[in-house]
Amino acid sequence: MTDLQNNSSAKLSDFDVNLFRAGTHYHVYNKLGSHITEVDGQRGTYFSVWAPNAKDVTVVGNFNGWNRTENPLTVRGDGSGIWEGFIAGLGKGEYYKYFITSHSGHQVEKGDPYAVHWETPPHTASVVWDLEYEWKDSEWLSNRKSGSPLEKPISVYEVHIGSWRRAHEEEGRFLTYRELAAELPEYCKYMGFSHVEFMPIMEHPFYGSWGYQLTGYFAPSSRFGTPQDFMFLVDALHQAGIGVILDWVPSHFPTDEHGLGYFDGTHLYEHADPRKGFHPDWKSFIFNYGRNEVKAFLISNAIYWLDKFHIDALRVDAVASMLYLDYSRNEGEWIPNQYGGRENLEAIDFLKEFNTAVHQYFPDVFTVAEESTAWPGVTQLPQNGGLGFDMKWMMGWMHDTLSYFQKEPVYRSHHQGQLAFSTHYAFSEKFTLPLSHDEVVYGKHSMINKMPGDHWQQFANLRALYGYMFGHPGAKLLFMGADFAQRHEWRHDFSLDWDENLNPSHNGIQLLLKDLNEFYASQPALYEKNFSWEGFEWIDNQDSTNSVFSWIRKGNNPEDDLIFVANFTPVVRTNYRIGVPKPGYYQEVFNTDNQKYGGSDLLELKEQESYPIPKHSRVHSIPLRIPGLAVVVLKYAKGFDWL
Repeated sequence: MTDLQNNSSAKLSDFDVNLFRAGTHYHVYNKLGSHITEVDGQRGTYFSVWAPNAKDVTVVGNFNGWNRTENPLTVRGDGSGIWEGFIAGLGKGEYYKYFITSHSGHQVEKGDPYAVHWETPPHTASVVWDLEYEWKDSEWLSNRKSGSPLEKPISVYEVHIGSWRRAHEEEGRFLTYRELAAELPEYCKYMGFSHVEFMPIMEHPFYGSWGYQLTGYFAPSSRFGTPQDFMFLVDALHQAGIGVILDWVPSHFPTDEHGLGYFDGTHLYEHADPRKGFHPDWKSFIFNYGRNEVKAFLISNAIYWLDKFHIDALRVDAVASMLYLDYSRNEGEWIPNQYGGRENLEAIDFLKEFNTAVHQYFPDVFTVAEESTAWPGVTQLPQNGGLGFDMKWMMGWMHDTLSYFQKEPVYRSHHQGQLAFSTHYAFSEKFTLPLSHDEVVYGKHSMINKMPGDHWQQFANLRALYGYMFGHPGAKLLFMGADFAQRHEWRHDFSLDWDENLNPSHNGIQLLLKDLNEFYASQPALYEKNFSWEGFEWIDNQDSTNSVFSWIRKGNNPEDDLIFVANFTPVVRTNYRIGVPKPGYYQEVFNTDNQKYGGSDLLELKEQESYPIPKHSRVHSIPLRIPGLAVVVLKYAKGFDWL
């Protein structure tokens, strides 16, 4: 082992160490871990690892026959607990781990917490690698800086990389990142989605965890290729005009021996007390957010994906589990905070700091919280007492909406308020409407199989649900497979059933989603005031007898306003009168009952004339024919010549 001289850019300076110990080194991934570099004219790899309670640390790997004594690291003399060293001649592609001996005599081989590449599971070694890549998405990044992302239409396609498509000719093997790059961007562009959201792609030992049990926080999973291969996929999506959102999991991590748990013979990354440090639901460790070096690890990890991989947004998983000390715990199984409360004060501060740092370095990206409670101020700025997220998943809307649509239409009249309730709090936060992977697994049924009725009614119900979703305030998110009404629940070990799309009913759903995305992007009323009461107004949500709802979506220009009318029974409503904002003619501009979507084609091709007949507290109204199980959208066409 050669001493690392100051002429290596990979070497940690005293300033780096001080920032790391303060928890504010948000680019520490450039220093800790393994870095190919040059020292005194010799090419090799610099290693550094935080293990403050270790007695000895050595680097073991295929290059030294996994010899536990041949390549020792040296602990810095500044009390940081960082071990470091340089191995000349060691380059890209070498497998390695850290062999750590604690003062208590505990010995273990650990993967590198900051490794940018890992062996393909079930193998568990880290891999020396670089992140060199020639990006071609400069136009995308430049355009990303123009305006707030929340002022644009956001329609997200949630994807699990291992099961979107598979290679049929090779017994269903995974597609690589590069193979996905040849298909996924083109499909998303065709469908009109603005973003892809990848379920966690960071390295994880158990494929069945869907990526939510991470060991390699800084490495795209090698199941699908190298870091550069994943960069190529992101690059291809950007060149197709598609943004990329990553699921990010700072809430917990698995107990696998090669991972972060009990890293240096002590509970370094997690709390020692299982009442704070062990998650009862997921059988995993919980990060110690009060330890500065752990905060630096996590926040620098978030910055890393935005920096090195040009990611456009982070969706933070399981935020509720972070905020509450008693989350999923019974009395006596948790420790109150210093004030006797159930709030995790350290996690709250961490989330605020995470969002502040992300927006400081990347003001043109956004963050989204999966937070399932009524925690106040999730999307408020930290300086105003909030957590600082840009958006939050609207879990209440999802539960109420799916509960309503799973009811037979004959019973929906008794649940009118269930569907209308979401607008009572729709603008308390900035919301994303999620129909995610969680809703199509574990016996919950696929989206199409949630719908009641015969074959035609099932598809009509699903068309109406999607029409209602796109008319409701908030960003949109739909999980793969729901875009063509896959019958099976999602199965992570198999490809989606793409052959179902050859069926006209399924293809009709796909065409509907494509047109809804295009309609969404073309109508300012659907996104300019997506997160404000100014952009929404009920016409009538009280007609429980007919299970009909009507409302207005508004943009900056009143000429852009849209009227939505939804009929959630299979009965066609004729001469159904709704109040309108002003007199004149109204044109039907969208109808989920269109024959090309599989509907009965009860379209209104003529402009509808308003009459001075008061309705819904409005002076003028128009009579409509509303198809069964359908959503129609109207737009003001012109006024009367004599006005």
